[in-house]
Amino acid sequence: MSRFEVTTLVLAPPPVVFDASLSVDVHTSSMGHTAERAVAGVTSGQLALGDQVTWRARHFGLTWHLTTTISACTRPSYFVDEQVTGPFRRWHHAHTFEPANDGAATLMTDVVDFAAPLPPLGTLAEFLVLKRYLTRLILLRNAHIKDVTRLAR
Repeated sequence: MSRFEVTTLVLAPPPVVFDASLSVDVHTSSMGHTAERAVAGVTSGQLALGDQVTWRARHFGLTWHLTTTISACTRPSYFVDEQVTGPFRRWHHAHTFEPANDGAATLMTDVVDFAAPLPPLGTLAEFLVLKRYLTRLILLRNAHIKDVTRLAR
């Protein structure tokens, strides 16, 4: 299993950043380069505790489906999305939102624990390709959240 953490300073208050992070529409618009779309479950609007969404996207030239659920949620400070079905042996993505600059900004932290299928080849892929690729996806999503929330302030 692999883990990585990404911390991003967003110049918007935690409730705004939290809501943007749970928006299906914001997520979809941040992943245009993968043609990612919500195709089942909650397919637009805001996700909440217990909601499921199935994503379809192209990665590495293949179309993948990943169904996640919001398994924990405490607005505006924390939520977790976890794989229900999909390509990973494990996918657990914890999101935290801490006030910064007297609440005018947010320190957003993503902690992703994941495991690729088919060990030991999958484990090798985690270290050689997947960890770097997934970190890049989170960084792209976070840059988009920064842009969207900057406009919403």
